[in-house]
Amino acid sequence: MHRFSNTLLTAALAALSLPALAHGTDDHPTRANVPLSTDQHVFGVQGDPKKARRTITMSMDDRMHYSQSKIDVKQDETVTFVITNKGKLMHELVIGTEDELMKHAELMRTNPTMEHEEPYMAHVKPGATQRLTWTFNRPGSFMYGCLIAGHFEAGMKGTIVVAAR
Repeated sequence: MHRFSNTLLTAALAALSLPALAHGTDDHPTRANVPLSTDQHVFGVQGDPKKARRTITMSMDDRMHYSQSKIDVKQDETVTFVITNKGKLMHELVIGTEDELMKHAELMRTNPTMEHEEPYMAHVKPGATQRLTWTFNRPGSFMYGCLIAGHFEAGMKGTIVVAAR
């Protein structure tokens, strides 16, 4: 009976942690040795960390909360986000349009083990810090959020307003 209880406990813990591992358990490669993406998105393009003139420090936690809910930038500004996960669950910061983030959040709910890596995403393990550099070369109002199943819906999101030149 003791062996059965341990097996059951292990299975239950694994099932509970599945959404937290939505982007895998391995460390993501550092982008220092990866060429910058030239893919243009409606919300900008991957930025060169050497050209960033501004750093925005943010934290996120298990209350499904970012330390900032609104960020203002200027068109053509390159920003490095330094994002710290102060929680015990995996969290992320994904930049995009509201429609894109909502669709991706729905996809994550139906496929919680999906893995992907894009330059506009930072997947941050508990207690860890990651950097994301982005050039906001188009004006508009965009969003960021945590797309791990249920986090976005719980309010883990914010707004980025890019003022035109």
